[in-house]
Amino acid sequence: MTHKQSHQTHNPELTPRFHPEITPPLEELEAQERRLVFRRFTYDDAWALGSLLVEMARERQAPVAIDIHRAGQQLFHAALPGSTPDNDAWIARKRRVVERYGASSYVVGARFRAKGTTFEDSSRLDPDTYAAHGGSFPINVEGVGVIGSVTVSGLPQLEDHRFVVEALEEFLSKR
Repeated sequence: MTHKQSHQTHNPELTPRFHPEITPPLEELEAQERRLVFRRFTYDDAWALGSLLVEMARERQAPVAIDIHRAGQQLFHAALPGSTPDNDAWIARKRRVVERYGASSYVVGARFRAKGTTFEDSSRLDPDTYAAHGGSFPINVEGVGVIGSVTVSGLPQLEDHRFVVEALEEFLSKR
């Protein structure tokens, strides 16, 4: 089953807090990145953030895989019921976009769409290696910059993006 097919069979009742909407304005998406900045990001932070994402996914019975990377090292990974190895492949492709562009995978795709094109048509990057689809968000440390990413795969791309943003907002509000 392809990523697109798995998203087509998604049951919206599994994630009641998400509502299908038109893509948010690019300015709103970029504002999320400016707002969701860490003071520091440790191994313990990766575990706590990953655990929060797992807890949220279990509450919603969301069939997702979750990944947190820092400086090329995987610090957290979880695959929940309903996720597949395909989700891990999507995680890797979306994470590479964050690493290359220093922005969320959804923002990168939105920037290309705002120019009237697509990432796949205009980036000159291999779509088997890079995917500018929602779900990977930069771990940006104040005074340092982007040091890693937190990625979710298994929901439609805007829902993947919003899921990560919601978790980051909750996590950072307690720090």
